[in-house]
Amino acid sequence: MTARNDARVVVITGASSGIGRATALAFARRGDSVVLAARRLEMLHEVAHECDALGASALVVQTDVADEAQVEALGRAALHRFGHIDVWFNNAGVAAFGRLEAIPTEAWKRVIEINLFGYLHGARVAMRQFRTQGHGLLVQNASIVGRTAKPDGTPYATSKFAIRGFSEALRQEVLDQPAIRICTVLPSVIDTPFFQHAANYSGRRVQAAPPIYTAEEVAETVVGLLAQPEAEVIVGGFGKIAAAQERLAPTLATWFTGRALHSGFLAEEPSGDSPGALFAPVEDGRGVEGGWRAAAGAGGAPLATATSLAALPLDFMALPLRLLDLSLTTGFRLLEAMAPAARPGPVSK
Repeated sequence: MTARNDARVVVITGASSGIGRATALAFARRGDSVVLAARRLEMLHEVAHECDALGASALVVQTDVADEAQVEALGRAALHRFGHIDVWFNNAGVAAFGRLEAIPTEAWKRVIEINLFGYLHGARVAMRQFRTQGHGLLVQNASIVGRTAKPDGTPYATSKFAIRGFSEALRQEVLDQPAIRICTVLPSVIDTPFFQHAANYSGRRVQAAPPIYTAEEVAETVVGLLAQPEAEVIVGGFGKIAAAQERLAPTLATWFTGRALHSGFLAEEPSGDSPGALFAPVEDGRGVEGGWRAAAGAGGAPLATATSLAALPLDFMALPLRLLDLSLTTGFRLLEAMAPAARPGPVSK
C-alpha cells in the first residue's frame, strides 16, 4: 500500500488487544504509521505484522503505562523513528469488580495508577511534543462509565470520571493553540477481552453486559476525530440513552444503571478472587474480540429493550422531566419497600 499524503504518526497504548488493536488496524488501513504500546510484547508483534500486511509502518514498544519512565521512553522511540507524533491515543486500562469493601486497597490503587496516572504520563509526552510542533490530537478513552458510573466497580468508575475532568482541563490549557485538540471517547460496552482480564472480587463470574458493541465502532470513531474533532463523543446507542437519562432524569438513571448493570456484569456462576491483569499481563485474550457478542446472541435483546423503554419518558418533551424524576424517587422507594427480596444486594462470598 502506498502511504497517503495525509498519513499520520499514531501512538496507541493498550494496543495488544481489544479497542487498541482494532484502532491500530484502522489507522494502518489509512496508511498511517502506528506506534504500538502495551505490556504483552509477543502480541504487539502480532499486531505489527497485521499492520505491515496492510502496508503501514509499525513500531513496537513494550510499555507499562503506570511507569512514567517507560512512557517517556515510548515517546522517545516514536520520535526517533518517525520524527513527530500526530495522534496519541491513551487507551490502556484495567478494571476491578466487586463491592467497595471487597476490593483490596492495592487493587484499587493499581486501577488508578494505570487508568489515570497512565493517561497523565502519556498526555505529558504528547502535549510536550504537540506544543513543540504546533499541532496534535490527544484522544482519551474514558468509557460511558465516566458519565454514568456503575455498581461493583468503584475504582474503574472513579478513574473514568477523572479522565473526563482531566481532558476538559487540558482543553482549557490549549485555547491559545487551536491546532492542538483534546478529544474524549466514551464507548458503551464493547466486545473485547477486557472482561476476561478484569480483577474480580465480586464472588461471581464477570461478563459483558448487553447490548454489546464492536471494537471496530470505537476505532472508526477515533479515526474520524482526525477530520472532525469533538470534545466528547459517545460510541453505542446504549451509552447515548444512558447519558440522556443521567442528564434529564438523574433518579431514573441511578436506579436503572444500578439495577441493570449489577445483574448485567455479574453472572450467576460463582467465582474466586483474582487480580486479573492488574499487576501482570495475562496470556488469554489475544485478539480484538472477547467473544461476548457471540455468547450473548439474542440474550442481548431484553436489556436493550428495557433500556429503550426506560428512555421513553425522555421523548415526551411536553412533560416536565424534573417533576417526573421526583415522582420516580417516590415510586422506586415504594416498589423496593414492597418487595425487598427482589433487591439485588451485595454478593455474599
